[in-house]
Parts: sequence; C-alpha cells; structure tokens
Amino acid sequence: MNRTTVSLIAGTAALAAVTGFATLSSPQAAGTARTATELPVERTSLLCPSPSTSDIAETSYTSFTPVTKDASGGGKAELQAAAEESDGKSKSKSKSEKAGKPVLEPEGPGKPATGDTSGGDAPALVGTAEGKFAPGWTVQETTEVAAGSGRGLQGVNCSAPDTEFWFPGASTAADRTDYVHLTNPDDSAAVVDIELYGKDGALDSTLGEGITVAPHSSDPILLSTLTEEKQENLTVHVNVRSGRVGAAVQALDDKLGGDWLAASTDPSGSLVLPGIPKDATAVRLVAFAPGDSDADVKVQLASPSGLITPAGNETLHVKAGMTASADLGDVTRGEAGSLVLTPTDSSVPVVAALRVVRGKGDDQETAFIPATRPVGTRATVADNSAKGTTLSLTAPTRAATVKVTASAGSEGGEAVSKTFTLKAGTTQNVEAPAPTGLKGTYALTVEHVSGGPVYGARTLAATEDGVPGFTVQTLPDDRGMVAVPEADQDLSVLQK
Repeated sequence: MNRTTVSLIAGTAALAAVTGFATLSSPQAAGTARTATELPVERTSLLCPSPSTSDIAETSYTSFTPVTKDASGGGKAELQAAAEESDGKSKSKSKSEKAGKPVLEPEGPGKPATGDTSGGDAPALVGTAEGKFAPGWTVQETTEVAAGSGRGLQGVNCSAPDTEFWFPGASTAADRTDYVHLTNPDDSAAVVDIELYGKDGALDSTLGEGITVAPHSSDPILLSTLTEEKQENLTVHVNVRSGRVGAAVQALDDKLGGDWLAASTDPSGSLVLPGIPKDATAVRLVAFAPGDSDADVKVQLASPSGLITPAGNETLHVKAGMTASADLGDVTRGEAGSLVLTPTDSSVPVVAALRVVRGKGDDQETAFIPATRPVGTRATVADNSAKGTTLSLTAPTRAATVKVTASAGSEGGEAVSKTFTLKAGTTQNVEAPAPTGLKGTYALTVEHVSGGPVYGARTLAATEDGVPGFTVQTLPDDRGMVAVPEADQDLSVLQK
C-alpha cells in the first residue's frame, strides 16, 4: 500500500482512538477537497478515585451529559466499582455495591443523575458513556468529612485516563498526608513512574519507579513512603510507561482540612488559574519548569476591574527542574480574582497550581486550583446546589461573551440560560442561573459565544460548626466534539 494512504488511515485510526470511535463522513463527490467535520464523540471513559479512608465520610456522585446536537441515538452511561468491571463481583462492603449494581445510571442527557457511598471502604469507580450519553459527559465526586485529618469538603471531577500528569502543590511536610491515587480501567496492568521535585530539584527515590497497577484496580500511593525528605512544596510527575491510568492527588492537612489536587494543564509559557474565592485568607502559587531552561513568569491578578500586579510578587523565577513557590496572602482582597501567568521574556513551559485557604485560626479549610485549559466550545460542572455555588469566569486577553445554562434539577425543575459579557483582563463571579422549580442538584454548562478565550471555575461551599468547608473545580473544554477529516471515496489520488 502507498505510504501516503497508510499515513491517512493511521492518522484517522489514532484520532478515533483518542476521541472515542469517531465516524468518518463520506464526501458528496469524489476527488473534492474537504475540510474537517465536527462530530460528537461516541464513547468516553471517566475514573473516580476512592474518596476517603474516614469511616464518617459521606460521598455523593453526580453525572451529567449536556444535550448535544447530532449525537448518536441510544447508548448508556454507568459508574461502577473498578474491580466489578473485570469479574462482576465487588470487593467493597459499601452500601452502594452490596447488590452489585452501578453507583448510578443516568436516564438521559439534560438531567443529572446522582448516587452515593458512605464510610472509608468506598471503592474507586470506573465510568463509561456511549452514544448520546458520551459528548460532554462529566461526573463530580464530592465528599464531606466531619472531623479528623482532611476534614471539610473535598471535591474532584472524575477524569479521563491518560499517560502523563503534573501535580504542583503536593507536599511531604509533617502536617500533610498526600496520596497519589492511580486507577487502571483496562484489562492489562499499567506500569507507572512517580517522580518528585522539590525546591532543589529531583528527590532521591527508587520506590516510585515501575509501580504496577493491576487491571481494573486502584492504588493510593502515600508520597511520604517514596522519600524521606520533608518538603512543603513538591511537584509530582506521574509518567505511565505502559497502559494508561487516571490520577489525582488527595492532600490531607492536620489543621487546614484537605481537598483533591487535580492535574495541571500541559506545560505552557502562559497559564490561567481561575476562580480564587474572594474571601481567601491565604493563596500560595506553586510552579515547576519541566524542561532544561529556567522560566521567569509575570504574575498578575485578573480582578473585576482589570489586571493587577501583586505588590512584592510581580514575577516568579522558576529554575529548571525545581519547584518554586510564592505566598500571595489575601491577594483577592474581597473581590473575585484569577491568577494569570505570562512569560517576561522568552517563553519557557511551566506547570502551576494554587493552594487556597479560607477562614482563620482553628476554622480554616484548604482547596486547590490547578492551571487549566480554556472553556473552549463548551464546559460543564455538576453537583451545584441552590446555595453555596459560585461560578467564576475570566477573559484574560480579550473581551468575550458566554452563555451559561443551568440544567434541570436531579429531582425536578426546568433548565434556564443567561448570557454574560466579560471585559478583557477581568474576572467576574457571575450570577449564574438556577433551574426553575429546582429540586435536587443541577449542572452548569458554559458555552463560548464570541471573543477571546474564557476560563472558569466553580466553588462549592458548606459551613459546618463554623468551619468554612469548600472545594473548587475548574471548567476545561469537555472535548465532546471532534474534528474528523472527510475522506474521498476514490483514494486513487493518493497513489501518485
């Protein structure tokens, strides 16, 4: 077969593998040049880490798929224990798994579905969505822990399996207990390397090399078992030698509560970390330069009135292969804000995340905000409630317009949409709509209408006994659509 033909077929096969069985459209006339066609993905997978080891933990799962034009008919979505996918038998004793049933099974797009587990034996979950359930499918895992290390509200968006992850903001300090959760959804074992980078470079550790994650299983790896060094700010690099995994870091603090640290977006010279709560009392920026060159980045806060440079933290120097940090204090000063990082001179790729603290004294809680992709075409976040939900949107470079849709409630209510315009360089905590006649929880979907790129984050807050529990999830593009090149029926032109 001609090399060009082979390349075309190989490229199409790779695209379908990444996006979930995309289907090529036939052209109307052979030999005519074609542009790419946007088609909904037809299959997607999400992995949810085991939520907590606390016996008093209460975890809820919320699944949502936005209604997508031209999506395939039929299909289904379900979320079940990882081990159950391989042998049909649950290894967990949690109430949701005793009957061997999925934690949740959505009825259809446009309406959230909910499920729950309790106690410290809740398993990691593997989710699969097909057909009309696949485009834009999102699952939120939210855990309430009333007391003990990591007490407060912990939340994470269940993520797709991948082969590389960066987690700036982890720690092996004495008051921190951080785990890297690795979940393997496949039929063959995955082999993973975990590398740790501190303020002086790579930490000595051989125990993080060649970790085997069995098929359909999840392993929580305690960072302090990989190194004897106690460092306040670490960057964790998860590199998958073979197979693929889902990965997330659970950071538990003895005094400051805890939350999930999701992976930073791919290394880049410019990054946006959206949705810092306006009442944050302490904000720490942690960054890492994975290449061979040092990075110098300009630090700016996108406020409601425009870009502001924090006094004393105008720039951050990040040495190659080393983790750098900067304490920004109460940088938002009572207003909505997002952090914008740009190169001061030459662009050197970095990864970054924020540790955010709310409250004072003994009544403090922690959450994390990783650098994230823009909203893109569309992004969705689930498990919103009538109270305690804040939607933060920022347009760092140019003015932009977005449409925000509140879905129907999980137990009743009708969807509502509103349009917002964001000025260049600003962040707004928008008055997001809520479903009419809301019962239960609902999803928020943000769609880009016009203008420059938009970044977003959602904060869930719930105060118990004076402790301001909260968690923040970013809103990256849901990648529910894929650009598929239209192939000619007559491939003879490729034989030349």
